[in-house]
Amino acid sequence: MSDINLMSPPGSHAQRAPSRLGDIVFGNLARLAAIVTLLLLGGIIVSLIVASLPTIHQFGLSFLWSAEWDPPSNKFGALVPIYGTIVTSFIALLIAVPVSFGIALFLTELSPAWLRRPLGIAIELLAAIPSIVYGMWGLLVFAPIFATYFEKPVGQVLGSIPIVGALFQGAPIGIGILCAGVILAIMIIPYIASVMRDVFEVTPVLLKESAYGIGCTTWEVMWKIVLPFTKSGVIGGVMLGLGRALGETMAVTFVIGNTNLLSDVSLFSPGNSITSALANEFAEASPGLHTAALMELGLILFVITFIVLAISKIMLLRLEKREGAK
Repeated sequence: MSDINLMSPPGSHAQRAPSRLGDIVFGNLARLAAIVTLLLLGGIIVSLIVASLPTIHQFGLSFLWSAEWDPPSNKFGALVPIYGTIVTSFIALLIAVPVSFGIALFLTELSPAWLRRPLGIAIELLAAIPSIVYGMWGLLVFAPIFATYFEKPVGQVLGSIPIVGALFQGAPIGIGILCAGVILAIMIIPYIASVMRDVFEVTPVLLKESAYGIGCTTWEVMWKIVLPFTKSGVIGGVMLGLGRALGETMAVTFVIGNTNLLSDVSLFSPGNSITSALANEFAEASPGLHTAALMELGLILFVITFIVLAISKIMLLRLEKREGAK
C-alpha cells in the first residue's frame, strides 16, 4: 500500500474533473446576446413596415420614383432623397477610398518611425470629431471656398463638355450635392484609413520581404501581396465607411441645401437626402401620411444599407471561390 502511495504523483488525490458549468453559462449568455440582437433587428424592421403602411397603400411603388414632396397636399415621393443619398455616398467613396489607401500605405510602408505613431493618432482623432462640427465648418468655412476656388473654375472648364458637362453646370453656390459628398469623404476617411492600416500591418513580414527580395517595388508589394492577403479587411473597412456615409445626418443637413427639387443632374445644385429629410421634418410632421412617408424613407434607407452589405458579402464569396479555383 505504501509502495502505491509512493508511486502516485503528488497531489493526485486532490485532482478533480474540470467543471463544465462555466462553459455552459458562457455559451448560453452568448446565445442570448445573439438572439436579442436578432429580435431587435426584427423589431425595427416590423415597426418601420407598420408605420409605413399608410403611404405604402396610398402610393405603392410609385413612391420610389416620384419626385414630388408636398406635405400640405399630402403628395409624397422619395426620388429626391434617394438620389441625394446614393450620389453623395458614391462621391464620398470615390474620394475617400484612394485617399485612405494612400494614408494606410504611407503609414505601413513609407512613413519614418518617428512620424508613424503621431500621424496615426491624429487620423484616428479625426473620427472623434462630432458630425455637427463638420457640418458647421462645411457651411461657414468650406462651402464659400469650395464655390470660389473649385466649382466656379471646374464649371467653366467642364460645363461645356457634352454629357459630362451637365454634372458641372449651374450656379457655384457652394452648398449642394457635391459639397455634401466631399464633406462625407472627409468624415469617413479616418474610418477607412484606420481599418486599412490595421489589416495591412497583419500581413506576414516574410511575404513582403520575399517580394522585396525578388525585386518588387513598394507598389507591386502592396498590389500583389498585401491587398490579396487583406482583401476581406479592406472591403470591410470600405463598407464601414459607406455605412457611415449612408447614415450621416447633421453634416449633410448643413451643406446639402435641403430642397426637394430635381430640376437637373448638376452636382452643384442643392438637393436632399433621406437622413436630412428625416432630421428636418420629423419633429414637425403631422400625424398621417406625412409621418408615414418619413417612416417609409427610414425603411428605404434600411433596405439600401442591407443591399450594400449583401453585395459586399457576395463580392467576398466570389473572391474566395476564385482563389480556391486557382
